[in-house]
Order: sequence, then structure tokens, then C-alpha cells
Amino acid sequence: MAEIRQTMADPPPYPREMSIDERPAVRTVHGACHHDCPDSCGWTVTVEDRATDHGIEPVAVKLRGNPEHPFSQGELCPKVNRFLDRVNSPDRILRPMRRVGPKGSGEFETITWDDALDEIGQRLNDVIETHGAEALLPYSDAGNQSLLSMFGAGGRFFNHLGATQLTRALCGVVVGAGMSMTNGTGASLEATEMVHSNLIVLWGTNTRLTNRHLWPTIEEARANGARIVVIDPIRTLTADAVDAERGDQFIQPLPGTDIAMMLAMMHVIIRDDLHDTDWVAEHTLGFDELRDGVADWTPQRAAEICGVDAALIEGFARDVATTPGTALRTLIGPEHHENGAMFFRTLACLPALTGAWRHRGGGMSRSVGFWTEGQIDFGALNRPDLLGDAAPRTVNMSRLGEVLTTMDDIEHSPIHAMIVWNCNPLVTVPNAELTRRGLERDDLFTVVHEQFLTDTARYADIVLPATTQIEADDIVFPWGHLWVAYNQAAVQPMGEACNNTELFRRISAAMGLEEPSLFDDDETLMRSALPTIDIDELRSEQWIRAPYPEDGRPFGDPDGATPVPTASGRVEFASDALEALGQPRVPAFVQPKESLGGASELATRFPMQLLTPKHHARFLNSSYAQLPKHGPAEGTPFVELCAADAAARNLCEGDVATVHNDRASIEVQVKVTDRMRPGVAAVPFGWWGTHHRDGKVANSLTSDTLTDWGGGVAYSDTLVEISGA
Repeated sequence: MAEIRQTMADPPPYPREMSIDERPAVRTVHGACHHDCPDSCGWTVTVEDRATDHGIEPVAVKLRGNPEHPFSQGELCPKVNRFLDRVNSPDRILRPMRRVGPKGSGEFETITWDDALDEIGQRLNDVIETHGAEALLPYSDAGNQSLLSMFGAGGRFFNHLGATQLTRALCGVVVGAGMSMTNGTGASLEATEMVHSNLIVLWGTNTRLTNRHLWPTIEEARANGARIVVIDPIRTLTADAVDAERGDQFIQPLPGTDIAMMLAMMHVIIRDDLHDTDWVAEHTLGFDELRDGVADWTPQRAAEICGVDAALIEGFARDVATTPGTALRTLIGPEHHENGAMFFRTLACLPALTGAWRHRGGGMSRSVGFWTEGQIDFGALNRPDLLGDAAPRTVNMSRLGEVLTTMDDIEHSPIHAMIVWNCNPLVTVPNAELTRRGLERDDLFTVVHEQFLTDTARYADIVLPATTQIEADDIVFPWGHLWVAYNQAAVQPMGEACNNTELFRRISAAMGLEEPSLFDDDETLMRSALPTIDIDELRSEQWIRAPYPEDGRPFGDPDGATPVPTASGRVEFASDALEALGQPRVPAFVQPKESLGGASELATRFPMQLLTPKHHARFLNSSYAQLPKHGPAEGTPFVELCAADAAARNLCEGDVATVHNDRASIEVQVKVTDRMRPGVAAVPFGWWGTHHRDGKVANSLTSDTLTDWGGGVAYSDTLVEISGA
């Protein structure tokens, strides 16, 4: 191989002062899972020195959960238990490749890093010279959620160039945007505080599958007498844990109608004087407006919209209002509706109305990123000052297909070059077939940094090999618990792979850029981004606990010593900020345009509402589906629907059906279950095009309509029809 334009030495998988002769032949290296999952488990890697063609090299021989980790306590999920299969997969990309066939064909030739960098540097400089820097699009997401891999890669590079900016709001951002309109912040109850709860409401979160290490906390609370209520449009694995004999409940509203139920709950709570009048008076703003706003939201009215019995809504409202220590636990699923931000804005009003924040174990719980990532100096990491006076356009990542196919106006040039890392948008982004048409453009130069030849990588002009988590030092900031962890590289990068930060150092050099900060090494990046964290201590201790109020209440001080950070310093039932956005001042229900409740011509043609849930135990978003011990174990892509909907379409278990709308048509097997409501179907997402009969994916069908605010996307407001293939 020709000489690589390396800008930093690969970090050794052992203490820097230790020579090869001094280090033990077998040793344990500590790290943490980097995946887009709330659990961020701790792990240990057993490394042996073995003779290879290149001499004595460290080889990872075992990866297991770290039993000392405060949250995951030694258990890993079925995906990460086989992580070394991923690291050592024969299908892994280990050298740069150049496309030699048509885009999408997957036909590539191996080239050197120098050849790849020469072509990338020349093509990017040509695009900028011809079309301007805005013709260059950075595209990344949460494929690796570690500090450097997700947050520290590319920001300085693209800011220095003045490239198009990307709104990364595919998942998670809308939750905080909604909550902040009530509480002024996305801060919430730390999830393990639910051990103190008396009623735990799991609203739109399949905890046993997607947040499995939290379940022992819930079980401990149940052992102490707590009840659970599960609210979900699908009867999930978590709903199966409901025990009616002990007072648990499962509530199954129609998709996207939860806000109507919340309004009816507040109607009951206010009507029957069940609200905490002292807490409301001392800590909230706009109660009178809220009371007027929910006055006509009777349980009967909500029942007609939600498909939930009015008596059940009324009884549930009373339980929430009269049970001290009620925790409302939610994650990101409900944000994927057109009214997604309003869901979280409205839900956040409930614990304020009932005074739940005053009780330990009470309140609203979602991501703890406010507490963990609050220690990161993003300005020092991404250097927005490098933009200078430039004000490049910003595009929303959920509208990638539109960006690549229709963006062409007097002020802005179309996108002519794109660098993709940390994601596989052709599988994860809605309206995938429009994105596919964009990626097929001959005048679009695409570079993908990847571990495998994903659906997206097949459309690249240049594919570059990426490291896995055990091949690079990094720091993991979890969003499901408070323990920030250091991930130490266990082995050298496989083949010619490099990590995300090194990728942009190399491209910067190839383009002839001279800004010094573009070449900062990883240690410098870590220290500049974390001024309040002792990196050496973190590396030595393996993890540290992020700051969190000692009494377990994020802002529920009953004496009012901890005001919420709204303009008024109070929880805002009525919001001037929302009114300025053109949204209702008080919580309100707006039926999504593409939903079962819409009496539109679209709903007549496509009478089934499609959900694309995270269903698989062995997949994580679009990761792992292609690996032999993962994809085959989950079967094949399917559409799940109830018996009545199947019979109405003359479909039986195992038939091949066509699921279609105006965006696309896909062929999948039929699965008939009792988990779905009539009128609702599910095609779990995560399978690649190669796993589908027709090369399409679940997101070929989904809506790319943006949420009411926050920049998210309404995946779950997708209407389809289903028929025999």
C-alpha cells in the first residue's frame, strides 16, 4: 500500500508507557457500547497477543458485559453479545474502494488510501470552486454515539469550508423541543429514580425490548407495590408484562391520538379538583387558560378519537392524580407523528398539574442527555466560529430525498457532493425511494465512511473503511442513565480502517487546508470538549456519574427554590413562545393529516395506518441485519395486521402481500396477530434492501412530513393499503 497521509498515530490498546515486551500476553480492556440505545452498557474485551503476518499483534478473543458497570451490571443484549462477529466479519470493508459499476450495483475495486484521498480532495475542491461550498452536504447521525465519533467528527471541517448545515433531528430532538415549551428544558427524572415510584406509566416505550436494563428497576418498584400502566398502539413485549390482577393496565389508543387522551385526563383532574392547587399556584403559569382549554375535552370526546373506553380514561386520570410518586416514562417513539412535539409538551403538563414533581419517584422521565451531555463544550468541539461571517443554508436530514432531487433555486446551488458517516440513510430516512433517486444522480459525488457495504454505500463513488468501537478510544455519554464511560481501544484498527475524526484530518490534508484546528488529535479534542471532566481520572476509573440533584427531584423542590428555566421561571401551561411559533398557547390536539382520523381522499384510498417499530431483538436500527447470526434469526420482512384486516383482504398467515401508497410499494410476508388494532399495520424497519423481495425497505413507504416543531419527522403518520401480491 502507498503511504497514507496519516495525521496521528493509532492509539495503542494498552497503557501508552508499556512496551510490547512488558504488557501481559492476555489482558482485559474496558469499554462501553456506543449504539443508539439508552442503556450504553459497559463491556470488557479479552485481548491476546498472537502471531500474525505482521508480527505479534493484539487480538480480541472475547467480549462480555462488565459486571461492575453500575447500570448494565454485566448483561449485554443479543446484538452486542456477538459484537466480535461484527468486528471480524468477512464482509467488513477493510480498504478504500472506488465504484466501477452503476450506482447501486455494489461493484467496486480496491484502491489505496492515497488514491482515494487524491480523488476526494480534487473532487471536493472542484465542487466548491464551481458551485460554492454550499454544494457540499455533510450527512451523519447516531450510528456511533460516542463523543468523538458522533460529535467531534466533521463539525470543524464543514464549518471551515462553509458547507451546507444539517439539522440532525431524525430522532430525539423533538422530545426536548416539546418538553421545553412547558418546562423550559428537556431535563427530566433520571430513570432509575423510578425505584421510588408508586405508579409507573410507560407511555410509547417498549422498555423490555429497547431499554432492557431499566426493567430490573421497574421490577424492584413493583416488588415494593408499584403498579404499571403501558400505553402503546401495539401490544408489545412490555404490554405482555401487565398483570391485571395486581392493578396493572394496558391501554391501546389509535396511533397519534394520545394528546386527546391527555387533554381528557386534565379535564377530569381539574373538574374533580384533583390537581395540586398549592403546587400549581406556586410553580405554574396559565392554569386558567389550561382549564378553559380542556373544558370541552370530556372523556367521551377523547374516546371517540382514541378508540379507548371513556371510563378507562377517567379511571386512569384519577390514578395519575391521586397516586403520589407517579412517573410518566416515555422515549422517542411518540415524537414520530405530525403532532409529535405537542405530545411531549402536553405530557409534561400532567406532573405539574398533579404536583408529581414534589415526590421522589414522581414526574416525567425521558432522556438524561441534559445531565450527561451538559458537560460537553460543543462550541469548542465543533468550532462554529470558523464559519466567520458565512451563513450557509440549513437542510433537514429527514428530507434528504427532497434535498437531493429538487433543491435548485437562484440563491442556492443543488448538492453536488456528500460525505456520509455514522449512518445508513437509505434504510433509516423516510421516503427512501426519493432518496434513492437522489443518490443515483450522475452529477452527485458521494463518499461513504463505513464498516459494511450498506444500501447507502452501494451508491457511493468512494467507500472508506471505518473502525469499530473496540478499535478506537472514545467517551460514551449515555442518554438512558448517568454513567459516562471511557471506551479504551482494545486492538489496532482492522485492515486500513480509521476512526471518524481521523477521516476528516486526512480529507483536510488532501484538500490542502491549513486551519490548525482541523488537525487536532483525539486527545486534544477530548480535553477541549470536556473542560470540567478529568480525562485521566475517567480513563483510570472507567466511568463517572454525571451531576444530578441528590434528592432525586430535577426541579420539583416543593419550596420553590429551583425554578424551571422558562421566561417566567414557572412551568408554563400557557406559552408565549409557542404562540410566537404559530402554535396553540395551551395544549391542543390536531389530527395529523395522514392518519386514520383524517376524513380525506387519501384516507379513502389508503385506509390502513402503518407503523414501522423497532421490533427485533437482534437488530439495532439498520445495524446487524446483514450478519448471519442476526438477520436470519429474525426471519424475513413482514407486515403484521389483525385477523379482521387480513380476512377483509383475503390474506392468510405466510401469504405475500403488497403494502403500497403513493410513495412506493413493497412486497412482504403476512403475519396475523392479536397485537394490532383494526386499521393499523406494522412493518418493522431495519432490514436492508437485499433482505426484501423487491429491494425496497420499510421506509420506502413512510411520510417525510415534519413535526409541528422541533424538526422531527412523522414516520408513523403513514397511510397504506395492503393487498395480495
